[in-house]
Amino acid sequence: MSVVIIGGGLSALQVADSLRGNGYTEQITIVADEAGLPYQRPPLSKDFLAPQSTPKPLPLRGENFFSQKNINLLDGVSAIDIDRPNRQVALSNGNSLGYTHLVLATGARNRLIECPGSKLDGVHSLRTLDDVQDLHAALPAAKNVVVVGAGFIGLEFAAAARAHDCHVTVLEFAARPMARALSEPMSQWFAQAHRDLGVELRLNEGIERFEAAGGGEVMAAVSSTGQRYPADLVLVGVGVLPNVALAENAGLETSNGIVVDQCLRTSDPSIFALGDCANFPNVHSPGRTRLESVQNATDQARHLAGSILGDESPYADLPWFWSTQGPYRLQIAGLSQAGDDTLVLGDPRTAKFSVLCFRGEALAAVESVNLPADHLAARKLIGAGTRITRAEAEEAGFALKNRARVIAGAV
Repeated sequence: MSVVIIGGGLSALQVADSLRGNGYTEQITIVADEAGLPYQRPPLSKDFLAPQSTPKPLPLRGENFFSQKNINLLDGVSAIDIDRPNRQVALSNGNSLGYTHLVLATGARNRLIECPGSKLDGVHSLRTLDDVQDLHAALPAAKNVVVVGAGFIGLEFAAAARAHDCHVTVLEFAARPMARALSEPMSQWFAQAHRDLGVELRLNEGIERFEAAGGGEVMAAVSSTGQRYPADLVLVGVGVLPNVALAENAGLETSNGIVVDQCLRTSDPSIFALGDCANFPNVHSPGRTRLESVQNATDQARHLAGSILGDESPYADLPWFWSTQGPYRLQIAGLSQAGDDTLVLGDPRTAKFSVLCFRGEALAAVESVNLPADHLAARKLIGAGTRITRAEAEEAGFALKNRARVIAGAV
């Protein structure tokens, strides 16, 4: 009996930890392609870009964790092939590992842009500690920064670059920022909030090419409208792609990720997948979902460990997210969708408010700015399936935290 886990991120380590915590005593091996101890990712685009910060790895678990839990960590090694009939994983170091259960926690990679100049010096992406260290070293000398993409990463970086007194231009081909993740009212509020921070936010405008200076470094970005923006530092943040090559080559079903069932099993019952690379049936929204969040990685890992140990219950944890963009802490409980009926609670002018998203007669998601109490209450209420209608939320004196207290008292 043995479990092999491919990947060195949070979900991989949490699976191993949860297996041990639930009494699994057989061999566990983690195959991580980055050398060194696996580290936390969220600070990379947030805390580590601040002017006074020192980017250094924050280990997900201490070095003693692996020996104490009897978990074999193979760092700096990649899985290159899965032999499903013989249940063997071939490794980049020439060795192979046998498995009883295989877990694919292969994560995602940055989506690349293919345009003239995209490989110039000074054009960066943000995914690893090395990326952040390069950006942190470059920011103090940068004057004109161009960010391609107004998603979470792009706007977190834009706010950090403003803290370094850079002139920042954000190019976003969509009509509003963070459109894939946020309701229209919250998205529009953040557009103005970033402009108030001094960011030049250019919507409905993508990237056409980058121009080079005499030394081969980036000098300017030319947008899809033909506008030219000076740039001595560029960050490309246009989303990610799930790492599915290993699964595809092994003949597993994939579609915007590795397709799994409600127990996080792939089309091969001895192989599981989770986290950023997994496409799963989501009870909180129609159809299937692939999520990129700490919550999803952690909760799916705990559930997957139970599935390996024989628990057949479906994965049903409520998705939640957060993003820190300058002085604004955005927290989301649930998943909003186009067409949701929205209601604003609080005064957006104070930068402390929430947007409630109703789908039919149900509260489906809550997006909050600088209101952690609303966020925590929303997680409890939506997670418990509490019925809250728009009419009720519009009543004088309605507050999410008060309703959550009522529910808690009734339990």
